[in-house]
Amino acid sequence: MRGSGVGASRAGASALFRYRELAAEHRWERRALRGVLACSAGVVAAGVSAWWAGPVVAVLVFVGHAVFTRVRPGPMANWRRGARAERRTGRRLARLDPAGYHVLHDRALPGSPANLDHLVVALTGVYAVASRRFRWGAGLRVEDSRLWAGRRSADDVVRTAVQAADTVAKILSGEMGDRVRVQPVVVVHGARLRRDGLRQGGVFFCPARAVPRALEGRPVILTSAQVAAIAAAGERLLRPMMETLFVE
Repeated sequence: MRGSGVGASRAGASALFRYRELAAEHRWERRALRGVLACSAGVVAAGVSAWWAGPVVAVLVFVGHAVFTRVRPGPMANWRRGARAERRTGRRLARLDPAGYHVLHDRALPGSPANLDHLVVALTGVYAVASRRFRWGAGLRVEDSRLWAGRRSADDVVRTAVQAADTVAKILSGEMGDRVRVQPVVVVHGARLRRDGLRQGGVFFCPARAVPRALEGRPVILTSAQVAAIAAAGERLLRPMMETLFVE
């Protein structure tokens, strides 16, 4: 993938894996329940109306139940939406020039069950990038020194982004023998946000469509040799999250 860097894992790989794991649980029970509901509804509809209403209602109930189990709030839907957001961010980051931008996706953070969605090492700096899917249409804003997505507080997103960036900075600094500054960035999906983004608690919140331009538009602070060295260190020290899922 253009701009992805050699050996990088796929964006959203571990989130998609976890979604599929949850979706596989009790799959046959859900299908059996769906069939029973559809048949029952069809029989009732045929009994109280015309015969043709039975098959129509059965199909509608079957499809409706399938859609409901897919989109209803819960861990399964959260993992699916998270994977989709990471893949979309990955496609945006792939537009960066690979000559000056190295991108690693879906990396494990040592000492933490969490992962780093994307690491960008560029001439303009090092970025710990998180993809976050907010409620569609919610306005992302700072009010009373707090971050809000609609009526809900999003301060936890700030804390998580800062912690991830600090962890990566410590790892890379220790390996490089010099301080490596890592900027936390949150790529926003779903929520409304002004094109130039916003900053809160040291975190830059950027609309997904503007990510390449936002990173490319910053001042150059690293040399090509530094970028290559830091990217290589990140590749060595930050394992693909998928590898950790199968470690006994």
